[in-house]
Amino acid sequence: MIAWSIFIPACFALNCAPGPNNMLAFSNGARLGLLRAMAGGLGRMPAFALLILITVFGLGAVLAASATAFTIIKFIGAAYLVYVGIQFWRKARVLAAAQSEETAIRLLMRRDFLIAISNPKAIAVFTAFFPQFITASAPAWSQLAAMGAVFLLLEVVAVLLYVVAGVLLGKLLKSGRVFVHLNRLVGGVLIASGASMALSRH
Repeated sequence: MIAWSIFIPACFALNCAPGPNNMLAFSNGARLGLLRAMAGGLGRMPAFALLILITVFGLGAVLAASATAFTIIKFIGAAYLVYVGIQFWRKARVLAAAQSEETAIRLLMRRDFLIAISNPKAIAVFTAFFPQFITASAPAWSQLAAMGAVFLLLEVVAVLLYVVAGVLLGKLLKSGRVFVHLNRLVGGVLIASGASMALSRH
């Protein structure tokens, strides 16, 4: 039986780590408000669900064992993070003034999805973290699926926490100049995350 009392808090700590997706949720909460930012932040859910399925069916282990495959995907993900970070930096003023609800939701969901799906570290986390809680007395795939479902639920909570934190900041600091600097901060974090990913070892 899965040790849920250990798995849930450890998993939630991973969900709440200030990675690229969570930083986007925070920035969008400050700039766009609760509903639009939350909708945009949920764009990562299909990506994580797909990565969990990959892990359940064993492909995550294959990827982890293949240095070439991991390196290719790693650099693609790193390049995308750097690209998005540069866009946030260059268009900080435009993003700070954006008010189109429909466009914001569509773009934010797509961007959140692409950042999540292009990060090979997500597969590495699922492949290295989930198996630690598998017991031999039950089928591995069912345990991985159960842990994956819990991970997704906790991810929704993490998105909400970052969005709410961003909304509260946005209410306290309503200056357009603050949002410009916040967008540049997020851009810098994304660029740094991409560089870190590119330089990290298998």
